[in-house]
Amino acid sequence: MDISLDVLLKRFTAYAQIDTTSDDKSASFPSAERELDLARYLADELRRVGLSEVEMTQYGYVLATLPANGADDAPVIGLIAHMDTSCEASGANVQVKLHKNYDGGSIKLNARDELRPEDFPELLHYVGQDIITSDGTTLLGADDKAGICAIVTACEYLLAHPEITHGKLRLAFTPDEEVGRGTEHFPLAKFGADFAYTVDGGAVGELNYETFNACNAHIVFHGVSVHPGSAKNKMRNAVTMAAEWQLALPMGERPEYTEGYEGFYHTLRIAGGTDKVEIDMILRDHDKQILEQRKEYLLGLARFMQQKYGAGTVECELKDCYCNMKEYIMPVFEIVERAEAAMRTAGVEPALTPVRGGTDGSLLSAMGLPCPNIFTGGHNFHGRFEYLPLQSLQKLVEVLVNLTMA
Repeated sequence: MDISLDVLLKRFTAYAQIDTTSDDKSASFPSAERELDLARYLADELRRVGLSEVEMTQYGYVLATLPANGADDAPVIGLIAHMDTSCEASGANVQVKLHKNYDGGSIKLNARDELRPEDFPELLHYVGQDIITSDGTTLLGADDKAGICAIVTACEYLLAHPEITHGKLRLAFTPDEEVGRGTEHFPLAKFGADFAYTVDGGAVGELNYETFNACNAHIVFHGVSVHPGSAKNKMRNAVTMAAEWQLALPMGERPEYTEGYEGFYHTLRIAGGTDKVEIDMILRDHDKQILEQRKEYLLGLARFMQQKYGAGTVECELKDCYCNMKEYIMPVFEIVERAEAAMRTAGVEPALTPVRGGTDGSLLSAMGLPCPNIFTGGHNFHGRFEYLPLQSLQKLVEVLVNLTMA
């Protein structure tokens, strides 16, 4: 397929330069008004490309249709990607840099930072390809603007090649996936797909139908602040309590020590002082029963510290976020096999791997819309060292076109 690298780079860069960082502390929806800037841009672009039924809902979801072309009896397939980027690194003023014909060495991002194969050995898989990065001061936003870019480009390609027979496609671009709220107002009935694919995975070839079960935890330590000169037998230091909590977590069950199906406890942030400290954590496991055990461990730790430091000193609030979509995908596993076939036709060998995270598809599958997850080609999401091989994005477009063929 003749998919232009220049078109992909231009389109991705336009998306990346729009700040869509979601806000995990916000109660509004979408969580950040800036997400709507990309939503409006995409709605206008989809109309220019020639898609029909384009709309932006009151909650910021962008929907569109590519009508069937000679295969009216084919299933209606959905393609979904999210517009927001993680708040773990800045998404403002993203400067996209293209490193052509990667030679296998270090990639200089700025005067201080380099993307080195010693730190990220997967880089060596892309020798000879063109690598997209930021300037190392922000994330890149391939998660998930690469997915959006590939979906729009695939639809543009299909419209330009009417000889390709395909069924009806429904597109949805969602806000707030990164804060776990991407399906909160998803217009499922209006979307009307028989099944869908989120385009939100990692390296080229990755195909997922298993995700973590997920729970978020918010812990508050209430101390007593007294001048340190007269604090004996009076001060209760919330910082000390928070440090004790962190040290009590199983050392080997943290993200930096786990892989594959291994779950973890992850402390995202700690804030406060002597009088009060707050901790935000996430708990993840592919096994629902083991996740329940992790939740009980935290509740037991809170009870222990209450006994040690006094009633009311520790609060532990748990909130379930999403579940492993495997149980909803297995009864319709042919949709995974369809994606495998689309990859192989494009010369990509599928790598069925469990997601060490979640996607909008986790909740959508539970809501009745089965949603396996397809690669975007990106690496090192949520951080300043994120990168995207441009040829991987090109290959993704080819896979999506193959996926839609009747």
